[in-house]
Amino acid sequence: MVTADDVRRLALTLPRTTEGLVRDSVRFRVGRLVYAAFSPDEQFMGFAFPKEERAALVGAEPDKFFMPSKSDERYNWVAVRLEALGDNEMRELVVDAWRMCVPNKVAAEHLRG
Repeated sequence: MVTADDVRRLALTLPRTTEGLVRDSVRFRVGRLVYAAFSPDEQFMGFAFPKEERAALVGAEPDKFFMPSKSDERYNWVAVRLEALGDNEMRELVVDAWRMCVPNKVAAEHLRG
């Protein structure tokens, strides 16, 4: 089972990432773009994900993934139950979300290094 601390340890290694607290929710961002955020109880994590692919993701594993709140549906965003994630899957989701927020050159340099 993945915890918020596991995500934090990974996120803070990603270039240009900062951690902040907004309305009792920990968020990871690059500049002004948030790529991952926890629910206040840290049971759920929202993360950047292509809008056009999220229905398929949620449909394939509805016990793990779910759509964002109505107010967040306009964003490239989806949510996951942390207890349902394994470490490798969490790493893939967080890194892919981060890559949506950084220049391609920054992502390529980090992933090469």
